[in-house]
Amino acid sequence: MEFYNVGKIVNTHGIRGEVRVMATTDFVEERFAAGETLYLQQAAGEPLALTVESARPHKGFILVKFKDYDNINDVQGFRNRELLVSAEDQQPLEDGQYYYHQIIGLKVKTVEGRELGTIKEILSPGANDVWVVKRSGKQDLLLPVIDDVVKTVDLENGEVIVELMEGLE
Repeated sequence: MEFYNVGKIVNTHGIRGEVRVMATTDFVEERFAAGETLYLQQAAGEPLALTVESARPHKGFILVKFKDYDNINDVQGFRNRELLVSAEDQQPLEDGQYYYHQIIGLKVKTVEGRELGTIKEILSPGANDVWVVKRSGKQDLLLPVIDDVVKTVDLENGEVIVELMEGLE
């Protein structure tokens, strides 16, 4: 089974079994809704399935309570562990939207056909994402994900076609 990260438990909260989660998903309301199943990354072996009992925002984090974990001692070992969803539980995206794991690893070519490198990381500094392109023998290229730059994303062929604006390279 394939899993994808949706958050990290950074600490416990109170004595009733709540944990403080730093969410890494755009679908916070859906992922942490009561009754949803999340998987806790274990040190070894299969992830542990957990059912969300309740969740609420708190000081930039999400406080999550899992069903049958009613005490701080029950969740103490969850600290610094990743929360995951299975591939089947991923939300369908609108056309032109992609999950990070779909973009990382794609080859980047210009509209003229020149190969620039491979996307190694995605940054989210503000208004739009920035794709970090690893180039051989050169510094990484930072590509803003805007319509003027990114022309085509071809997941089938594993490539992105871009038009470099003046000053990008």
